[in-house]
Amino acid sequence: MSPSAEHSPATVRLVDVSEAVLEQLLTLAIQDADADEVTPPLGSAAGWNSERISWFREYHHAAAGLDGPAQQKSWAISCDGKPAGSIRLKRTGEGTLETGIWLGRSFRGQGIAREALRLVIGRAAASGAAVLEADTTAGNTAALVLLRSAGATLDEGQASGDAAVPVKARIPLR
Repeated sequence: MSPSAEHSPATVRLVDVSEAVLEQLLTLAIQDADADEVTPPLGSAAGWNSERISWFREYHHAAAGLDGPAQQKSWAISCDGKPAGSIRLKRTGEGTLETGIWLGRSFRGQGIAREALRLVIGRAAASGAAVLEADTTAGNTAALVLLRSAGATLDEGQASGDAAVPVKARIPLR
């Protein structure tokens, strides 16, 4: 590609998590993300262990819709037709949804998370929610930049013991 050639932006879409998509996401997660970025700490072995793999599958099966029993919905983030990560919405209170996102390492720093967040903000607003929240930590610079770019206000909490300083982001939808 010549230096004057224009770079075309990636096409980012949110894709429902079918069984086939779930297996593609799991493969991406295992090969291109740390287990701690994708799942809660589970099992006695660090990294991608059988407990975390089971949790991953069960989580995406349960996250089938905001009006379902789990009151959450997850999507695969597709970048130019390839799975790049996952994003979710979860009902947490009257008029409030929470979001969370992870991307494979090879998809970071390309604006994919920003576009996926823009798309999920649209879904959250269409659901009637007034506020979209996200939890992160003060040390997660990339998440803080992403959330600020979406218009979030950030409230920093207090660290306790060895725990990282928590940050609550709030994005108004109305």
